[in-house]
Amino acid sequence: MLGQSDYWDLSGIQELSRLEEKVQNCSRCGLRGGCRGVVFGEGNPAARIVICGEGPGADEDRLGRPFVGKAGQLLDRILEVCGFGRFDHVYILNTVKCRPPGNRAPSGEERAACRPNLDAQIRIISPVIMVLLGATALQEVIDPGGRITRDRGSWLERDGIWVMPTYHPAALLRNPSLKADAWKDFKQVVYRYRELVDPGHYSAYC
Repeated sequence: MLGQSDYWDLSGIQELSRLEEKVQNCSRCGLRGGCRGVVFGEGNPAARIVICGEGPGADEDRLGRPFVGKAGQLLDRILEVCGFGRFDHVYILNTVKCRPPGNRAPSGEERAACRPNLDAQIRIISPVIMVLLGATALQEVIDPGGRITRDRGSWLERDGIWVMPTYHPAALLRNPSLKADAWKDFKQVVYRYRELVDPGHYSAYC
């Protein structure tokens, strides 16, 4: 575990661009040595919705962008039917910024090393809604014992942010029967967005 002296102090950074410069040089865990580069995140820095996944995969590592593989393409389609644009309404990031070998789930120690980066992103963006994609994001942000099959679909409130856990798009690709529940969850996100941000937000599907 990381000691207090090892803490990655980002408290003085107030701009996302400056934070990205800092995180690009992070080597607090072994993941940085085994990937092409840091996948910081992308979207609207003023977004009211943050979408948090697990970690970069091979396509993300190659392109330096989050959610650009098959799972990312499905996420884009989900956002589109919700009336959300990747670069307009949301900011997309992951619990860790470097690809774990073989696309495995990041370990607890790796997530702990990257947690200051995630916390600083959330602090600077200051969203009102956060969507957690999959068990790793749920366990890192909300509850180490969280189970996505049990906890998805229910709103949680943390530090003034409304949090919705749901299935990772990769899980939907592996098991299409989960799509109906995931769509219910995203419809709740649309309704909450209308309630908290934009009453006139348009989606043709909900």
